[in-house]
Amino acid sequence: MHALSWAGLDLDHPRVVGVLNVTPDSFYDGGRYADVGRAVAHAHQLADEGADLIEIGGESTRPGARRVPLEEERRRVLPVIAAVAREVTLPMAVDTSQPEIMQAAHEAGARVINDVRGFRHPGALATVARLRVSICIMHMQGEPGTMQDHPVYEDVLEEVARDLDGRAQAAQAAGVARDDIAVDPGFGFGKTQAHNLALLSGLGHLSGLGYPLMVGLSRKSLIGALTGRAPGERLAGSLAAAMLALESGARLVRTHDVAETRDVIRIFEATHGSSPIAA
Repeated sequence: MHALSWAGLDLDHPRVVGVLNVTPDSFYDGGRYADVGRAVAHAHQLADEGADLIEIGGESTRPGARRVPLEEERRRVLPVIAAVAREVTLPMAVDTSQPEIMQAAHEAGARVINDVRGFRHPGALATVARLRVSICIMHMQGEPGTMQDHPVYEDVLEEVARDLDGRAQAAQAAGVARDDIAVDPGFGFGKTQAHNLALLSGLGHLSGLGYPLMVGLSRKSLIGALTGRAPGERLAGSLAAAMLALESGARLVRTHDVAETRDVIRIFEATHGSSPIAA
């Protein structure tokens, strides 16, 4: 079994993706880091706490969110990416679906592109192939504005696996290297809580696709549904879910709480050792 890497990260060890939202309306940290100075300060904090990658997003994709105009997304993310690139040595990801933002973010210093829409916008796959960046393909049924209205699956695990594999194949056909592709099942993106639980229980099936598996469970509604707690009180539940994801082969944990998630990984590695997912 060969060593697994992605975006320059050695995935023999699980890695922490620190979330930096520069949006006014994200479900947990909306508005906290909309100012460039505060965003850079938080990037330093994420780095100090042990993040391996910082992900910057300028469009809230919480349930019910409206699309952000291209120029507004550009105004939000590009100054932050450029400022963080000057001051923090960690690799940066941008969370966007717009090819124009992908291009501009790369020019500003981003080296990873994460797309909740699976690079379905015209020109998205061609753009990331030309830029030779690493990408994360996420699964979402529908669009954020309506995705939670009535999500339906016959077999959520199999359908998500099939869609992610299909998008990964499309990316490779467009010229993206297989080693530059990670996948994310998209917890809470067009899924009921029953669907989310089925995905969490069956993550081993998704890690078996052979791509690094990223999970984003931090403080999400699934944690709230199971614990009855508001987003600000969901740390313990998020950490428990992160451990379950690691047990099932997740290599990248996307989180608002880097230091605490790093502790979870320490416990996981002490009891399991390095165990890269099957390729």
